[in-house]
Order: sequence, then C-alpha cells, then structure tokens
Amino acid sequence: MLTKEEKGPLVKEFETHETDTGSPEVQVAVLTRRIQQLTAHLRMHRHDFTSQRGLLKLVSTRRRQLLYLSREDPERYKRLISRLGLRR
Repeated sequence: MLTKEEKGPLVKEFETHETDTGSPEVQVAVLTRRIQQLTAHLRMHRHDFTSQRGLLKLVSTRRRQLLYLSREDPERYKRLISRLGLRR
C-alpha cells in the first residue's frame, strides 16, 4: 500500500493541473507503483495467493485506464507509457 508520503510526489509528477488527483495519468502512475510493490512482495512470498489476486486486479484496472487514454488522447497515452517505462 502506498503511504501519503510516497503518493504525494508521484501525484505531483504526473498531474495535469495543480489540484489534479484523478486524471488517467495520475491513476496509472499510482497503480504502476502499487503493482511494482506487490510484485516485489510476491517474489519473496510466492504462496500469497490473496496478494496475487490483488495484483491481477490492479493490472487489469491499469490496463483499462490505459485503453481509455489511448482511445481518448493517443498523444498523452504515448507520453505516459514512455515516462513510466511500460510496454505496449
């Protein structure tokens, strides 16, 4: 889980305006950080199936957000995946 101290700089980096917390860029960035944390956790705890299910849900949520962004604004989508280092 992301703490407020971890989430703040992440939101600042990807926000589109100063009070932005819900744009697709911010949501995908937060989901990506949570996915990275869960992946690291699952490398140590391979039999934690509840966390594995949570990881799959996060990945599918991020995928839907990315699909929405690619449909609505392909340029923002390309910028976002290059900044996050995601494959597509």
